[in-house]
Amino acid sequence: MNAHSPSAGDIRDMLLDAAGLSLDRLPMLHVIFDRVTTHVADSMRHLAASQCYYSLSHIESGRIGDVLEEYEGNAVVGVFNAPGWDSHVLVGFDRDFVFTMVEALFGSDGSEPPIDDERPFTNIEMRICQTLFELVAKAMKESFSLVSDTSFRFERLETRLDFAVMGRRNNQSVVAKFLLQAINRGGEMFLMIPQSALTPMRQTLARAFTGDSSVRDPAWVKQIGTEIQKTQVTLNAILESREISLDEISRLKVGQVLHLNATPRSRVKLVSSSEQLFWCELGQAEGSYQLRIDDLIDQEQEFIDDILPR
Repeated sequence: MNAHSPSAGDIRDMLLDAAGLSLDRLPMLHVIFDRVTTHVADSMRHLAASQCYYSLSHIESGRIGDVLEEYEGNAVVGVFNAPGWDSHVLVGFDRDFVFTMVEALFGSDGSEPPIDDERPFTNIEMRICQTLFELVAKAMKESFSLVSDTSFRFERLETRLDFAVMGRRNNQSVVAKFLLQAINRGGEMFLMIPQSALTPMRQTLARAFTGDSSVRDPAWVKQIGTEIQKTQVTLNAILESREISLDEISRLKVGQVLHLNATPRSRVKLVSSSEQLFWCELGQAEGSYQLRIDDLIDQEQEFIDDILPR
């Protein structure tokens, strides 16, 4: 065999590139792009006074030129270098996305009619787009860390999509489209990656994600934890409980005395919402009864004691 002839692996990769990736067989892509949505939303939350909602619309594949042609004259595109993939990635904001974000960032409440103008983007709008692109780059790096460790270095802005180059325009790409909703209007963001950059990761992308710890959003987990800790619960201290018949209950009278087997030395059961939590010791100080937590209640043993006859 000639030393320069392609190996079996090279030939297989060439055939896969020609055929294109089957998105249905790459479930990790959906996980990754969902993470992008979450990270972008968290970043925007600190910038805009109005709430901005992001959602992953869909993922599709198509030729680079065909996809860009849909946005020609109607979008701003950021070109990113992904050195870990030896490739470039494109992120684009359509006109509605740009105008919506500019109004949200400058405090608009949506009472004014949306901008419907085909004018060129202003310098301020372009600078805002660059800031947003840099936030998206951080979101992509964090999200793709599940399968690949690479950074996304912002290179330049383009409004003429003929110059948004990341490979031959007839090459296949994967495109994720995201929807923005804010101040009663919205827009679209798209993220385009050459399939050639994803092909080496196809086996990892084809695996269903089983662990959930690494996809948790730390800010959201912290907020949930904080809110849970603020939740008010009711604690009940039970000195003794017994079973009696409905007939006995029907014959109870005001002033009747019920004799308990418990003594001041009996352990008290601390319960919340029918959940048995702790055994406690009863005491008294400064004229009030007090409880000292003594031990955790063995839930399994309590269950056995309840169902077994005594």
